[in-house]
Amino acid sequence: MLQTVICVVVGLLLGAVGAYFYANSKSNARVIEANHKLEQARTEAEKITADAEGAAETARKTAVLEAKEEILKLRQESEAEDKRRKGELQRLENRIMQREESLDKRNEALDKRESQLSSMQSSLDRRRNEVDKLYESQEAELERISSLTKEAAHQEILDRVREETIRDEAQILRDSEQRVRAQADKTAREIVSTAIQRCAADQAGEITVTSVHIPSDDLKGRIIGREGRNIRTFEQVTGVTLVIDDTPETVILSSFSPVRRETARVTLENLIADGRIHPARIEEMYKKAEKLVNERIQEAGEQAAFDAGLHDLHPELVKTLGSLRYRTSFGQNVLQHSVQVSALCGIMASELGLDAAPAKRAGLLHDIGKAIDHEVEGPHAVIGADLARRYGERPVIVHAIEAHHADVEPDTVLDVLVQAADAISAARPGARRESAEAYIKRLEKLEQISNAHDGVERTYAMQAGRELHVMVEPSKISDAQATVLAHDIAKQIEDEMEYPGQVRVVVIRESRAVDIAK
Repeated sequence: MLQTVICVVVGLLLGAVGAYFYANSKSNARVIEANHKLEQARTEAEKITADAEGAAETARKTAVLEAKEEILKLRQESEAEDKRRKGELQRLENRIMQREESLDKRNEALDKRESQLSSMQSSLDRRRNEVDKLYESQEAELERISSLTKEAAHQEILDRVREETIRDEAQILRDSEQRVRAQADKTAREIVSTAIQRCAADQAGEITVTSVHIPSDDLKGRIIGREGRNIRTFEQVTGVTLVIDDTPETVILSSFSPVRRETARVTLENLIADGRIHPARIEEMYKKAEKLVNERIQEAGEQAAFDAGLHDLHPELVKTLGSLRYRTSFGQNVLQHSVQVSALCGIMASELGLDAAPAKRAGLLHDIGKAIDHEVEGPHAVIGADLARRYGERPVIVHAIEAHHADVEPDTVLDVLVQAADAISAARPGARRESAEAYIKRLEKLEQISNAHDGVERTYAMQAGRELHVMVEPSKISDAQATVLAHDIAKQIEDEMEYPGQVRVVVIRESRAVDIAK
């Protein structure tokens, strides 16, 4: 048993010793192997270092060579630029030298010319003195022969030349007037036809079209609606054509009825402001707009009647009159024009000692036919007369309305007053009550210009300042001088005054022999 234990212990010891030696031998092998790898790594590192140093040296040499080449290139370019600049400076120096030589030659030529001019001036002075002496001697001889002084002979020649000039000027004016009259009709037709061609489209657009601004072009699609249902509903409800084209932020309303056009405009603007655009909303907004426009028409008609001092007009006439607020004629608002004509008729009737009330009434209603002339066929004066007759206006008022454009023959003073006031308002001399004073001053200025001329006896401004009759003294103004005087007065009016249309100047020269039978 003890031996067995001893054997076991010895075996364990031997195993431990063997294991120790085995582990020690294996560790030594690893150390040797590691040392070997370390040596290899050191050798590899030295090799890499040597290669890197060689590459760096090569790169350094290459960079040095490139730098030298770049320096050489820059030096060559600098030398070439310097050579070019030197050549340019040399050319400039040559041009300057040539310029200086040219200037020297010109100075020499100018000096010679100056000396020649000096000698010529001296010669001219001598000759002038000789001519002056000769002229004085001839003048003295002429005075001795003609028995006239220099001043008297000069005045006689001037008088003769003046008379001949006046006769020639009058003849030239007559010839010019004859040529102008010969071409007047043809030229007038050409001017009128050209004016119609140029202005017809603009005038039609003014009276049948209204533009409405929209915030953005995106709204155009909403106004049209799906498959065009919104625009169809709008046109059916309002009776107005809605034109949507590529004009930026603008749509066009087209209709011959200004009231419908205004109602459609208010409807469209309210729809745009509301933002909800569909058939039911269009009908709702149209009813509101129609009510608003009718209220405005009624207010405008009542205000116009109040301004004219008329308080017994038929309600339908007041409403029709108010609709003229939305009608224009040749750029002039028809309602304002009617109020102006009423005021002018009242003023002229008062000046003539007539009753101003019927004159104002006829003047206010004279263009009332324009409110419905797109619905009824015929001249607006005849349409307005029929309308006034239907609502109980007196025959004298009806006739004045019908005659203001000579559709019937004017046969009363009231007819002529309405015609004159309509023409004055349209041409705008004294068109408004506050400018009547300026109109009178214009007529006074016409007479003042004419009376300032020598030989004028009296002057009359006629036909609202469109014609000026000048009476002259026959003893001072001859027939030839009358032609020249008319031309001079017309020219002075053109230069000093502003006026509508034309002013015709008529110079009248009369010789009368008077005797008395006793």
